[in-house]
Amino acid sequence: MTSRIYIYLLGMFFFCVADAQEDLESLLDELAPLPPQEVMATFKSGKVINLHTNERVAAGNLEMRISHRFGRLNGGAYELWGLDQSTIRIGLDYGLSDRLAIGLGRNSYKKIYDGFVKYSIVSQKNNGFPLSMVGVSSIAINSLRFADETRENYFRSRLTYVHQLVLARKFSDRLSLELVPSWVHYNLVTTATDQSDIPVLAAGGRIKVSKRVSINAEYSYRIQFNDDAANINDFYDSFSVGVDIETGGHVFQLQFTNSLPMVEMGFLTETNDQWSAGGIHFGFNITREFVLKH
Repeated sequence: MTSRIYIYLLGMFFFCVADAQEDLESLLDELAPLPPQEVMATFKSGKVINLHTNERVAAGNLEMRISHRFGRLNGGAYELWGLDQSTIRIGLDYGLSDRLAIGLGRNSYKKIYDGFVKYSIVSQKNNGFPLSMVGVSSIAINSLRFADETRENYFRSRLTYVHQLVLARKFSDRLSLELVPSWVHYNLVTTATDQSDIPVLAAGGRIKVSKRVSINAEYSYRIQFNDDAANINDFYDSFSVGVDIETGGHVFQLQFTNSLPMVEMGFLTETNDQWSAGGIHFGFNITREFVLKH
C-alpha cells in the first residue's frame, strides 16, 4: 500500500513539474518570442517530377537538368519495355538572386525551346507566414516546320504561354505538399472548337523516407469549358510517381508517368497516354549544380 502511495506521489510530482515547465515556456514565448525563421528544403529539387516546386537555384548558381522519358512499358521485350524510344529535355537554370531564377531548355518533343522566370513572392516561416508562394511564367516555342509552308505563317503561332502560382508548405521534416493553379494559353489552336486557354489545377507532394530518399507524386487536372474541344477530349490528365535520391551535388529522380512531354504546356495539356490503358513511361531526371559566383 505504501509503495502505491509513493508511486502516486511521484507521478503527481512529475505531472506538476511538466505542467510548470509548459507554463514557463509559454511565459518565455510571450516575453521573448522566437523570431520568424525561413523554412528550408521544402523539396529537394526545383521539380516534383515535371511540376515546378517552390525551390529555386541559389544566387550565382547554375543547375543543369537532363530529363528522359522512355516508351510505353507495355511495349514488351521487342521494345525492351520502352527503352528503345526516348524523349529528352536538357535545361539550364540560373539564380539571378535568392528570390529570382531563370531557365532555358530544349525538348525533343515538337523540337520545343522553352524558357521560364521563377520568383519567390513570400517564403514559409516558422512562427510566421504558413506557406511559400512562388510565381512561374514560361514560354514554349514550337520549332517544327510548318505543316503548309506555302501559306503565310506567323512566328507568334509557334508560341504557348503558361503562368503558375506555386503554393507550397512543409508540414514536417517528412511531408511537403503543394498546390499549383496554372493557366495555359495557345496562340494558335487546331480547330475552332479547341480551347485557346486551358486552366489546370495541379498538385504535388513528397514523403521523405530517409535522409537522402523521398517518394514523390503529382497530378494535373484540366478544366474544360467547351465539350467539343478536341485539345481537351483527345488528351488525359497527367499523373506521375517517383523517387528522389540525393547524392552530394546530384539529385537523381526516377519516375513512372503517363506524360512524355517535360515542358509545362506539354505535360499539363498534351498527355496522350492513360495509366489504365498501359500508357506508362519510365523516366528520370538528373540535376547537377555548379557554383559560378559566391
